[in-house]
Amino acid sequence: MIVFDLECSSGHRFEGWFTHNGSFEEQNAKHLVTCPVCGDDRVKKIISPVTSCVVRRDAESIVESPPIDYRRLTQEIVEYVNKNFENVGPDFAKEALKMHYGVTEKKNIRGSATEQEEQTLRREKIEFLKIPLPKEESEKEN
Repeated sequence: MIVFDLECSSGHRFEGWFTHNGSFEEQNAKHLVTCPVCGDDRVKKIISPVTSCVVRRDAESIVESPPIDYRRLTQEIVEYVNKNFENVGPDFAKEALKMHYGVTEKKNIRGSATEQEEQTLRREKIEFLKIPLPKEESEKEN
């Protein structure tokens, strides 16, 4: 089994349990995955802690999945964020505030913020997650 954190187009977050990653993709393509709050079938996976468990019963023993390869997991997280989040650079706080107050449409963004900007976001009760990401090739200096 694998558990994904999901979000509908209205911003409701919920959890989905699937037999494998392909199972989510297949069901979502057929609009079978729906939001339990509003019934929306425009659902996407959002970044979340990874949980999976593969259990096989042989006679009376239980065999669990191998340990997590954290290097590979880190690489997959970086690739996911780079692919699915728009890089707004140092305008992160400004863009987050605009989305929070409905000035612009909600979307996945990534970027940087000063400590003061982070405090403003917290005061406004805007949730964000700090993830240290390596610089992209275009951002690296020669």
